[in-house]
Amino acid sequence: MKLTRDEQDMLEGKEGRAKQRAMELLVQYGEALGAERFVDTNNVHLLIGFYPYPQMVTPRDSDELISKFLLDTDERIVVDRVKSFNTTHIWAIDLERWQVMEASESLHELMEVIKKYCIRTGVSITATCTPYQIGNVPTKGEHCAWTESSAVPFCNAVLGARTNTEAAHSAFAIALTGKVPLSGFHIDENRLGTHLIDVELDVNDVLEWYLLGYFAGEVCQLAVPVYQLKHAITPNISMLKALNAAGASSGGVMMYHIIGVTPEAPTLEAAFGGKKPKEVLSYGPAERRQTYENLNSATDERVDLVNMGCPHYSLEQLRDVARLLEDKKVHENVDLWIWTAHQLKAIADRNGYTDIIAKAGGHLLTDTCPLNTNLFPKGTKIVATDSAKHAHYAPAIGGVDVWFGTMEECIDCAITGKWRGELK
Repeated sequence: MKLTRDEQDMLEGKEGRAKQRAMELLVQYGEALGAERFVDTNNVHLLIGFYPYPQMVTPRDSDELISKFLLDTDERIVVDRVKSFNTTHIWAIDLERWQVMEASESLHELMEVIKKYCIRTGVSITATCTPYQIGNVPTKGEHCAWTESSAVPFCNAVLGARTNTEAAHSAFAIALTGKVPLSGFHIDENRLGTHLIDVELDVNDVLEWYLLGYFAGEVCQLAVPVYQLKHAITPNISMLKALNAAGASSGGVMMYHIIGVTPEAPTLEAAFGGKKPKEVLSYGPAERRQTYENLNSATDERVDLVNMGCPHYSLEQLRDVARLLEDKKVHENVDLWIWTAHQLKAIADRNGYTDIIAKAGGHLLTDTCPLNTNLFPKGTKIVATDSAKHAHYAPAIGGVDVWFGTMEECIDCAITGKWRGELK
């Protein structure tokens, strides 16, 4: 890779051992990606508080821990401050309500160690999978370095900023140095559409956008789908969030275009850069039905857990779910968990949404989701969710069967204890 003077200085250790080790990793990373140089970034979404196998994490010295897990060295490296503006992805537990999740004391202690490290080193403890909902909103063309599969396409497609899907190691090294390899979706030509999807149906609610995204991910995988809607609608943030999460779950969609909606696709020609699509696909009633059936693995109508907010609920979704629960009671055999960012929960507290959920017998939780550390309520076998991402991953991660449907169907299930949803 061609290094600038300041990059070479960091690599030679002139700015300290932490930046030196970060640059050593980034040069290896960049060369593996085929990047010729770095570009500057001041926007990183880090993964620092998530440990899928916490029982394997023995160090309690934070510098030793971060050195091993994020800087890939047995050397104890002390970080002063990270360079880039940053937010953090979900953590292993709700940092305040971890006991509701029945998390262990040792896992809570580990999170406290990481929390103190973040405060000391300038890592922002946002703890959400939806950084764009709590203030991290990069501008069109801005180079970023984001973790979280559902957030990456929001950054790329919805905002027109530029990021690849970073891992914990690469994102931390990028935050330390402010440098990201110029590769993948940082490059103009890689952002152009590859597959055209003719959408023959109305996609006018969150469930429909989940189904469309899940279909696209299955057929496109890592490619760049271009959605051509037959019936014009401007999707809101919750709909786009659903599209992103579903496409990144069934496939690995990191970039897409919606003709006339997303910033780099004012026209079909612009979305493809004047080129012909590699493949033209149709999304109609048959594809919709098959996608819905693929997401539903449960057969028993009895449900143990209703889990909502994956990705984290928006303020609008919190309002809507509170209205559905007002003056209602959750069934005695059902746990209701609703997830959001703690910043949005603070507003929900003020607006009375949290009280409504609590009075109904539900829990409004933050900072994480149970897929991370497999923390489901004891005895959970059947889960209902309004998230295609959760429906996709929960059977393998949690060993549970899943019903997937609308917010309204999930709340009805929480109240009655039975799943009565269906594709209409």
